[in-house]
Amino acid sequence: MFRSRSKPSPAGTGSAASVTRPVSAGVPDTSGAGAQVPALEIKGLHKSFGQAEVLRGIDLSVAPHEVICLIGASGSGKSTLLRTVNLLEPVSAGDIWLSGQRITAPGIDANRARQHIGIVFQAYNLFPHMTVLRNVTLGPVKALGVRPAQATQEARALLARFGLEGRAAEYPDRLSGGQQQRVAIARALAMRPRLLLLDEVTSALDPELVAEVLDVIRELAQAGMTMLIATHEMGFARDIATRVAFLADGQIVEQAPPGELFTAPRDERTQRFLRRITDAGRL
Repeated sequence: MFRSRSKPSPAGTGSAASVTRPVSAGVPDTSGAGAQVPALEIKGLHKSFGQAEVLRGIDLSVAPHEVICLIGASGSGKSTLLRTVNLLEPVSAGDIWLSGQRITAPGIDANRARQHIGIVFQAYNLFPHMTVLRNVTLGPVKALGVRPAQATQEARALLARFGLEGRAAEYPDRLSGGQQQRVAIARALAMRPRLLLLDEVTSALDPELVAEVLDVIRELAQAGMTMLIATHEMGFARDIATRVAFLADGQIVEQAPPGELFTAPRDERTQRFLRRITDAGRL
């Protein structure tokens, strides 16, 4: 599905079976046939930059419609994890599966795989020379082959959904930080992703603008969007997440439903981190 059209597959790796993960027993199904594969599955993921090992054996499974919040101190590996899932960084070892397709397999076309994974960064990364509407429609038209009229209709619907219906003709520098981040989220959703990655999307915003972006993410969660979110907003993670995963030193130390992890963490490192957060008044 995600293999490059321009390069023939190596012998023995060209069939769909070679990139489709066997279905795991006990996992619910949304496809209507057999057990359901996870929306995202990460197995034994390692990532190094030179001699520095940033991710050290990450294992994580995300079911369709789940919202997983990644928490941890700066430098714990949250952003690098999201960038490897989006294939912006090549993995050093391990594998990533998207809806049963091994997107780290040899011969995979990373650009095709990324069409199914939306990502929004701390910086908005909007094209400053394009209007809001053009920012949102560019990807669907160029990458997905959507007709411009249809892309425009869908983009206007997304902008209206996020309270930006009157901003379609504006340029990014005319918008507030919160508005720009909402445009960035709309742009990611315009690509119709199976999975949405959010990397500290409120960290660059003034405090009074944080709520408007969190409200958009909360709405997406309620609508069933599968999301993997790196965040420092502990109260938000507690309210929105299906599960919370605490990262330290490039590893997932502990993961649990928010009611359990925030009230009765088991690992000493999680306990220390949450004590610091609580003492700072952020939980």
